[in-house]
Amino acid sequence: ISKSRKAYLCGMKTYQQLWQSITPLYEAGEAQVIVRTVLDVKYGMTLTDIICGKVNELSADEERKLEEIIRRLQKGEPVQYVLGEADFARRTFHVEPGVLIPRPETAELCEWIEKDATENKGITEGEKEENTIRILDICTGSGCIAITLGLDIGGSEVTGWDISEDALKIAQGNVKLLDAGNVKIEYQDALKLAETSDAGRWNIIVSNPPYICEKEKADMEKNVLEHEPGIALFVPDEEPLKFYRAIAEYASSALKSGGALYFEINPIYEKETREMLEGLGFKAIDTKEDAFGKQRMMRAGKS
Repeated sequence: ISKSRKAYLCGMKTYQQLWQSITPLYEAGEAQVIVRTVLDVKYGMTLTDIICGKVNELSADEERKLEEIIRRLQKGEPVQYVLGEADFARRTFHVEPGVLIPRPETAELCEWIEKDATENKGITEGEKEENTIRILDICTGSGCIAITLGLDIGGSEVTGWDISEDALKIAQGNVKLLDAGNVKIEYQDALKLAETSDAGRWNIIVSNPPYICEKEKADMEKNVLEHEPGIALFVPDEEPLKFYRAIAEYASSALKSGGALYFEINPIYEKETREMLEGLGFKAIDTKEDAFGKQRMMRAGKS
């Protein structure tokens, strides 16, 4: 009996049938990548294995689990949540629906910070010698920014703040998973930072806060809207800089002299974000485009 006939009799789908089953939600190329990722992560299959038809050699138990994964994908659940992991800046982070899925553009922000730190921007030689480069990540989510900076910037001490209990648990788990012993995850409300007294505490403050306005929902992918946490995505239309202002006001005193504030920003409000930072006394404000050509990152220095 041929493999294809055996697969038909057992109700087992071929690789082509698997990716075609999610094409109502994804274009063919993306659907193929998603299914290949599932087969790699869950079953250790290489592209060669898939081409050779090893999908048809799964055990009955493996087949049942694969069918459940496909059902979740057909409902629009992001593959990262289905698999429980997401790749970010050359590492694999655990993710669940309680946190945003790390994006490539956020990894670009980390690269910018790492490059500046390597060039000693905002960091004195004395601090570098004493291994006291203090970094704060506000709205840390999965901890991807805090952990990446902690592992990639030598001599750093990193703290990640978030208000979500789910995010705190997941971020703390990622600290252990990736053995980032110089990273601490703590509860802190980004909108109540005025109540803290941290004058001159940090060399670097970074944040990827909620910045998508409610009016932008119509242009967003359905699977993002239905599955990723709204608390980490949205701000009121009338307050697009709600989090940026609160964080910048805190940073204006909490940063050391010569320190730097980094944001992932909403390109729509680049001008308003820049003007807000200038009004708070920040200098040398720079904006960088991401790989998609959008004004996505901003750096502001404290004099």
